[in-house]
Amino acid sequence: MHAEKLEVRTGGRGLYEITGEVQRVAREAGIEAGLCHVFVHHTSASLIINENADPDVQRDLDAFFARLVPDGDRIFVHTAEGPDDMPAHVRTALTQTSLTIPVSGGRCDLGTWQGVYLWEHRHARHHRRVTVTIQG
Repeated sequence: MHAEKLEVRTGGRGLYEITGEVQRVAREAGIEAGLCHVFVHHTSASLIINENADPDVQRDLDAFFARLVPDGDRIFVHTAEGPDDMPAHVRTALTQTSLTIPVSGGRCDLGTWQGVYLWEHRHARHHRRVTVTIQG
């Protein structure tokens, strides 16, 4: 088993591709076949696997979530850190805080157009902690 903690600096709400860093950890683990587990240590950021060829996909995902879970919605009581506080928690609950990816040939066996993203749900900049664990 091999594990490494990554720090992802975000510039605010949006998707941040971390595929390269996850693949690097898999490569350095020296494991030919197994599983890669990726976990984000936060309640207002999440992880997704999605298309990495067309940036319009990321824009459209953000637009869809803005409509689905709008900032400042009056149904939310928890607003301790501002109008994007509770919506960020809901967005995380609707997505994922961990991913499991097969490892084959010493690398994460992602599809041709798949990328691993940290999705920052807050407007402010953050330093997000992600643990990548390779088992095989």
